[in-house]
Amino acid sequence: MHAFPINYIEPVFRPPSEANSLILPVTNGCSWNKCTFCEMYTQDQKRFRARKDAEIFADIDRAGKALPATRRVFLADGDAMVLSMRRLKSIMQKLHEAFPHLERISSYCLPRNIAKKTVSELKELAELGLGILYVGLESGDDLVLNKVNKGESFESSVSAVKKIGEAGIRSSVMILNGLGGQRYSEQHARNSARAVNATQPDFVSTLIVSFPAGETRFRADFEDYMPMTQTQLFRELRIFIDALELTESQFRSDHASNYLPLKGVLGQDKDRLLQQLDFAINEPDKALLRKEWERGL
Repeated sequence: MHAFPINYIEPVFRPPSEANSLILPVTNGCSWNKCTFCEMYTQDQKRFRARKDAEIFADIDRAGKALPATRRVFLADGDAMVLSMRRLKSIMQKLHEAFPHLERISSYCLPRNIAKKTVSELKELAELGLGILYVGLESGDDLVLNKVNKGESFESSVSAVKKIGEAGIRSSVMILNGLGGQRYSEQHARNSARAVNATQPDFVSTLIVSFPAGETRFRADFEDYMPMTQTQLFRELRIFIDALELTESQFRSDHASNYLPLKGVLGQDKDRLLQQLDFAINEPDKALLRKEWERGL
């Protein structure tokens, strides 16, 4: 058996929809890495650095020989868009040389790093195969964003997703169910819907905020945080979905953290999604909910 062509620094994360993509690390860790709810890149070995071109190109060369039929590549870790245009273009060009059947390149991205690129520059990346960017909005509520040290605002997040759309790149935005706790639940839900409505992304997903390593780091800046029950999480999600004004956007809450997997196109399936939530709220024992042991990050 041949060794896999890329040596990863664990842990490695990718969106659920990138399950069949080649994961290519172009950075290690996250360029912000200060969000108190996020533990993805807090380990010492995940300290942020941009990888050198020579390292990345060597990985691409090896992967091209071992996996020539690759059609999709996800640029890891937390935000490939922190790299300069020169570097991104050279990486994407190299990918096309190595993978003749390449159809799509994708990445997580932070709004602050999209702000540093023009629509014209993003269009150049789209022409080189950048097909979708995954944006963690987390919340559309400025108070909640401040309490979790996101380093973004309603305006910065909305501006970034709009710019992505103007460049012809698809966008997938993620909202964290329960991020505001009991006290700020409704404003978190309504302002998150307001942000999503303003941007009209192609995909909308929700995850449930969770703290596998404990809540100490999170509570340092969010002293009045009160965890939410399963029913409260469903009620918050219902407020969020009910307030959405989208037609073609696909909705997903099928991430492993969610108790109730939901899927649909909001323009045609919104009523069904709300009915599923109502059933889970009113008849939890009969609803097909994930057990605690089935959930995870």
